[in-house]
Amino acid sequence: MNLRALKQEFLEYIEITKGRSVKTVENYDHYLTRFIEFAKAESEKDITEEKIREFRLWLNRQPGTNLGTMKRKTQNYYLIALRAFLKYLTRRGTLSLPPERIELAKVPERSLDLITSAELDRLMKAPKGTDSKDLRDKAILELLFSTGLRVSELCALDSDIDLSRDELSVRGKGDKVRVVFLSPTAKIAVSAYLKARKDLEEALFIEGRPKKLHRITPRDIQRMIKKRAIEAGITKKVTPHVIRHSFATDLLENGADLRSVQALLGHANIATTQIYTHVTDKHLLDIHRAFHGKRRAK
Repeated sequence: MNLRALKQEFLEYIEITKGRSVKTVENYDHYLTRFIEFAKAESEKDITEEKIREFRLWLNRQPGTNLGTMKRKTQNYYLIALRAFLKYLTRRGTLSLPPERIELAKVPERSLDLITSAELDRLMKAPKGTDSKDLRDKAILELLFSTGLRVSELCALDSDIDLSRDELSVRGKGDKVRVVFLSPTAKIAVSAYLKARKDLEEALFIEGRPKKLHRITPRDIQRMIKKRAIEAGITKKVTPHVIRHSFATDLLENGADLRSVQALLGHANIATTQIYTHVTDKHLLDIHRAFHGKRRAK
């Protein structure tokens, strides 16, 4: 088969059989198309180690953001898509380069954007009014911190949420369902917001004017949180993901185990969750204070 036809077959496979989101399929299409065009590949036999090496060199020299070159993390997205495509070809019985021959680029350890507990408290209290927008924003902030939801997961919630229960099932990445938990303050905030609603929209959180309402988008929430952070006097960049970070570090600092936090965040790999451990190991400071420098002269 022509390589473009095989690519289309692969994209349909990951959408229908593997349950990948439409956005993921679009991204994979973009990454693979860019490689096929660069390599001038017509068949699977044209996917060679030499072509991949040349492609990686080309990616590494492409312009990125902030006047730099493309980040290695972004380069890896192309390699992950190509590796998944090769894995599919191997499973299909088509002669191709073994997927394990593609190694991902090493990336710097990810740093966390964090706010202090005092800043978080000020952010939560920023929506002070009793109008529907203030009530909505407070409900969003409380729900994000209570559940650790991704912003896309929160946007997908519907208004038939059962507030008589302390838990909520959400469908996250890879179409996987997990349980998250509602704090008393989150339940009170969401309830107050729903009582103030006068519309019949299906979405839990909405945006727009009364006659042109729509389900709130991740971009709407990003803008709202930026605005509320400024109102709270926070000079750092605050995003929905920063609140997710705060959710995870709060649990770990109060004694939760890493596996439980992994499950609550919906991480497929515990290595993703381990990024939080270096900011929550408070006992290391106690050890340093107790045992460091004891032999030095006073």
